Amino acid sequence: MPNIKISDNINVQEYLDGELMSEIKHELVSNQVYAMAGASANHERIAGNIYRKLGSHLEGTPCEPFSSDMKVRIRDNFYYPDVLVDCNFDEEEPYYTQSPTLIVEVLSQSTRKMDEQIKRMEYFNIPSLKEYVIIEQDFVDVAVYRKNKYWQHTNYFLGDQVTLNSIDLTLTVEEIYTRVQNDEMKAYREHLLKTNE
Repeated sequence: MPNIKISDNINVQEYLDGELMSEIKHELVSNQVYAMAGASANHERIAGNIYRKLGSHLEGTPCEPFSSDMKVRIRDNFYYPDVLVDCNFDEEEPYYTQSPTLIVEVLSQSTRKMDEQIKRMEYFNIPSLKEYVIIEQDFVDVAVYRKNKYWQHTNYFLGDQVTLNSIDLTLTVEEIYTRVQNDEMKAYREHLLKTNE
């Protein structure tokens, strides 16, 4: 189910006040409020895998991971990435950040256009952002966009290692897709079982 527009002409303060009281999350784009759809189990598995790996890796450093409840502010627009890392969080604004170093989005059919087109171009304009990661949930494909490569992306598949240079972390694609139930991962696990027999 795609995100649904529920209101027009909302200003930033009205939006922020509303989010504090709302039971569901909304994004604010060009003064229009969109209710966010719920996520699938595979979506949550991938985001959770990434978040846990980031948390362990960044422990004791100035950088910290945030899950999908932390907003990113870009001018007067607000988005909820699936996972982000901020190395210079402003405690004066505890409900959003304007300085993410890394952003991760898990794709679904309903959010593909927003994540690959609208959000991606918005994110690329964040001065602090060094990497943007898009992860497919229905098949195995991890795309990493790097600022130092002029936002050209590299795709990673089963058997590959993904290095997030912005935080000096290397993960295998298999780690990212732990517990995920799609055709590729099912076939991969079956192959492992046969190999180990």
